Amino acid sequence: VASAAKDATGETLHEMLVAADIVVDALLGTGVDRPISGTLETMLERSAQALDQNRRRRKAHAIRPLAPSQPSYEPAALPLVVAVDCPSGLNCDTGALDPLAIPANLTITFATPKMGQFLFPGAAALGHLLIADIGVPADLPAVQQLTLDLATAENLRDLLPPRPLDAHKGTFGKVMIAAGSINYTGAAALAAEAAYRAGVGLATLAVPAAIYAPLAARLAEATFLLLPHDMGVINESAAPLLLKALDGYDALLIGPGLGRDEKTRLFLQGLLAGKKAPARGRIGFLPDQGKAGDAYPLPPLVLDADGLNLLAELDDWPNSLPPGSILTPHPGEMARLLGCERDEIAADRIGVARQAAAGWEQIVVLKGAFTIVASPDGRTTLLPFANSALATAGSGDVLAGAILAFLGMGLEPYHAAGVGAFLHGAAGERAAQEIGNSGVVAGDLPIFLASVLAEMGG
Repeated sequence: VASAAKDATGETLHEMLVAADIVVDALLGTGVDRPISGTLETMLERSAQALDQNRRRRKAHAIRPLAPSQPSYEPAALPLVVAVDCPSGLNCDTGALDPLAIPANLTITFATPKMGQFLFPGAAALGHLLIADIGVPADLPAVQQLTLDLATAENLRDLLPPRPLDAHKGTFGKVMIAAGSINYTGAAALAAEAAYRAGVGLATLAVPAAIYAPLAARLAEATFLLLPHDMGVINESAAPLLLKALDGYDALLIGPGLGRDEKTRLFLQGLLAGKKAPARGRIGFLPDQGKAGDAYPLPPLVLDADGLNLLAELDDWPNSLPPGSILTPHPGEMARLLGCERDEIAADRIGVARQAAAGWEQIVVLKGAFTIVASPDGRTTLLPFANSALATAGSGDVLAGAILAFLGMGLEPYHAAGVGAFLHGAAGERAAQEIGNSGVVAGDLPIFLASVLAEMGG
């Protein structure tokens, strides 16, 4: 042990850090809100230099193979930097990170996660995050203000629908997926595959008839509702057909791969209006479609991808949706829905998601690194996944399908969104471990959904 007063030149600190296996960073806590300067600035600069020398020394002493066929030996990833509460220099409210902060391999925070630990650039400096219970009462006002529900397998396991031995496919829900267009055929397939792998009993694809053949060849398990289209995009005449077919379905997903054609926007507008088309009877016969304007109630909704982009183009769209619908925007889609710039979303992802959920009276799943699930009543769940393997086309379609499955199986919308998003993030982690951060495609994810779900007991 050496004190700063007895080590004015920093030589002792340097020698200790160059040789250390484990370094504990407990210089500053969660209250940092200004740049590091003075003695602490000098100490952190010297520490970073010493740790870099430590790593270079270990790398130079790694044992190299004598032949390409022989395995190499690399020592453990040392030195291990452990941060107490947060790396010194991280603002735990905003995620701002001082340039002098030393990234940690492991961060141990206390009582509750802090917002800034899940906001970049600070989030990238945490390494693995461990939340330590130190006996702080959860009902303290100060704790309640800080609290985010952090999704884990343990706290979501009890939400999984039971799987009784005498079940049939109806036991596990019946869902409809309105999706796809000639340019985005695969989106519908990915959503349906994810719904099945997440445990739903029956999934029906409501798609333009032009894309039926490739989807049917890929999806032996799905059933189909073929919709009228113009040049491969769903048109407005499809709305009453879909509305009539929804009787008996437990949930509806709208959006993956729909495209943004004007005719498809009119389809969405008519669908959300929930009205039958005017009745037309053949000569000498009574009409068989009921009265013009009769309402078809919509089942619980998930809106994703182009469903959200088209929704943003509708007047007063928040009042077009049944309360408690689930919206799954990425930051660009969120900006369109809010009529703001994407940078505004990035500046306060948690706050934006919470405010939007309350203002729209809908469940908001704001996708990205550390996806956020927000409810109108203020409940907020943060997903502990930041994984570049999920940054691939179609990943969002898999997420939407997983959420739809749990909505169809009867979970309340907030819980359906949280469980589906957790499975999706955990499946991405598993895919990255087995395939690598590069090279994972969305079609890899559904089978990993199933394996994660099995481990959780679903």
